[in-house]
Amino acid sequence: MRSISGIWKSSFLFAVVAALLAFSVPAFAAPDINRVAFEGNSKVKTEMLQEQVRSRAHTPFNPQLAEADVARLMEVYRRSGRAAAKVSYRTVDLPNGRVDLVYSVVEGDKTGVKEIRFIGNEVYSTRRLVGMMETTEMNFLSFLKTSDVYDPDRIAADLELIRRFYLKNGYADFRVISSDVQFDPTAGGYIITIVVNEGPQYRVSSVGVESHLPDVDGAALNDLLRLAPGDVYNGDAVEKTVEALTREIAKRGYAFTQARPRGERNPADQTVAIQFLLEEGPRVYIERINIRGNTRTRDYVIRREFDIGEGDAYNRVLIDRSERRLNGLGYFKKVKITNEPGSAPDRVILNVDVEDQPTGNFGISGGYSTNQGFIAEVSVSESNFMGRGQAVRLSVQGGQIARGVTFSFTEPYFLDQRIAAGFDVFVRRQDAYNYSIYSSTSYGGTLRFGIPVTEELSFSPHYSIYQTTISIPNDKNRPYNDCLVPVLGYTPGFSPFYPQDGGYPNLLVNCQSNGEASLAIKESQGGLLTSLVGYSLNYSTIDNFKNPHNGWLASLNQDVAGLGGGTRYLRTTGDIRYFREIPYLDDVVGIARLQGGDLSTFGGYKPRIQDNFNLGPSLVRGFAPGGIGPRDSNILTSFNNNRGNSLGGSNYVGGSLEVQFPFWYLPKDLGLRGALFADAGSLWNFSGKTNFANNMATIPGVTCIGAYTPQAGFGQGNCVVPIANKFAIRSSVGASVLWNSPMGPIRFDYAVVTSKVYGDITQNFRFSGGTNF
Repeated sequence: MRSISGIWKSSFLFAVVAALLAFSVPAFAAPDINRVAFEGNSKVKTEMLQEQVRSRAHTPFNPQLAEADVARLMEVYRRSGRAAAKVSYRTVDLPNGRVDLVYSVVEGDKTGVKEIRFIGNEVYSTRRLVGMMETTEMNFLSFLKTSDVYDPDRIAADLELIRRFYLKNGYADFRVISSDVQFDPTAGGYIITIVVNEGPQYRVSSVGVESHLPDVDGAALNDLLRLAPGDVYNGDAVEKTVEALTREIAKRGYAFTQARPRGERNPADQTVAIQFLLEEGPRVYIERINIRGNTRTRDYVIRREFDIGEGDAYNRVLIDRSERRLNGLGYFKKVKITNEPGSAPDRVILNVDVEDQPTGNFGISGGYSTNQGFIAEVSVSESNFMGRGQAVRLSVQGGQIARGVTFSFTEPYFLDQRIAAGFDVFVRRQDAYNYSIYSSTSYGGTLRFGIPVTEELSFSPHYSIYQTTISIPNDKNRPYNDCLVPVLGYTPGFSPFYPQDGGYPNLLVNCQSNGEASLAIKESQGGLLTSLVGYSLNYSTIDNFKNPHNGWLASLNQDVAGLGGGTRYLRTTGDIRYFREIPYLDDVVGIARLQGGDLSTFGGYKPRIQDNFNLGPSLVRGFAPGGIGPRDSNILTSFNNNRGNSLGGSNYVGGSLEVQFPFWYLPKDLGLRGALFADAGSLWNFSGKTNFANNMATIPGVTCIGAYTPQAGFGQGNCVVPIANKFAIRSSVGASVLWNSPMGPIRFDYAVVTSKVYGDITQNFRFSGGTNF
């Protein structure tokens, strides 16, 4: 009889052996995955889903890992706007102990942001605040956009935009109390509720610089202040002042000094006294700058956005500025700069975390205007070419009237300086149409630079050389030169279809009655090489380039032609626009504009048609292209082409007042706005050649042969007689509908002319628009 201890020992050994067999015998091992497949997905590509799952082919199947994959796939669909999507998995048994792992997806309908609510806002309406956000609400255009997809990172960025907006407009106490996001299955989307506290609007009672540094007088730095007593408090201006003071003090040798704003609020009269303190900071150096996460953009493209480098004094103001620059490049989904201790107490390491995003774009755009007809463009562009930060663009344009090809290249950091350098080469062709009696072909190139002077002012020199060739159509469809070269069988007087009466041509039936180009246009036929050097000064303080509400936008341009080529002139143009949000009216913006130009020749050069200013609705709406200014009176009596014989002028001036407003009862996301406007302007002083007797048949003692005279054979004559050649105001009033649609900007203008000059061509309705597919 065996002892109890012997039996226990035998049982223990049996259990150990069984356990070992369980882990070693293949029959009890997890099956291998033959392949990972997806079914039911159409809105999210399989490649994107494959990047998210951790289960891989030729590895053992793990149910816990598969469940985690399901959660990750659900998150992908949630971020793509389909929170109601359902994901599950199943296995399909195969021979030899293998399985196929299949993830089944029921994508469901799009579940975007159904409504954005603001609570606590009184100064600015919910409509205005929602309109500032990148996140939009769902509407009937949701199938064209992705901005209505709920993204917590985008919401956080939107709240920061709103905070900065309030600070810029004087609400120094503004804060976001809470933001709550709830998915409402009944509504079929997310409801976002944002609670804010606006506080009062502050004005600046006093502003100054207080220096705690030896040999630095704070009052001597007042020129760098962006605020003045009486101004509405502006957070952006405070930030720019801090940057300007910090850079200036660093130039004077105080590398560790930072400007720190201090505001003393007076709630009773709602003012704030601002002092910028200059204090010596801790002596901390940047030991190293780590660039992380950039898989495409090269390190030096990121490092050049820093005004400080490794070994320099640590300066938080300049680091924050670099972070804003990197975010503004458009190369990255997000940028975050953090610190960590260095190898010594006076050393710090900067970690720059970025995430590259696609920067290439393929676009097909099309449009229509009442002037140019249908147009289309195919373009390929890359704003971060080969990760070098360079911009490249190739576009091909085609249409009823205009065609062309343009190639552009821009290097934003030329010679390792903050100077943009680039070039453009182009070929363009425009056919004759209702408002142009001639066709033109031009090709050439431009070499350009962009030099920032201040945050608001930039200087852009350039050099251009191009060849322009003008031709006048002369056939049965467009007989615009048949007074000089008759079209046999068609030109009156040269065809049996137009009989003569008593040997005299019928005054109403002659070579001009079917349309004829002015002698000034005929003189410009052929090629003309233009070589010019010039510059542009651009000044901008507007708050938003896409939808400005406040600020100035101004430009001054000068070009000198005569560095070779056949032209000799100095051309000067200027354009100033002022945007101002009208108080107490929600999202209503007033716009004032003043523009002007002058063309002066030298060296005895007479300007040709292509040199002059030929203006119409860009100066005064309600007039046709080339419908304002000097015209050839010899052509005005022709039946069907006086519209295309604008001579142009050497001087112009114009002004405009416009009020843009939303359609309050329509969703702002539709991008529809209205406008009322009043324009006034003038184009005058044709200084080109008017007497062509030297190259045409003449009559002894007669210098200028007038049109429709027996000496001219009742034809065109040999002189150009400009009318409307003096300064005279044209004006109009009208209304517009503007649509910033997903298909591109579209504008409808209807203008009523209130004053004009004999010979001007009007055009009440004007439509222009484009689309990106």
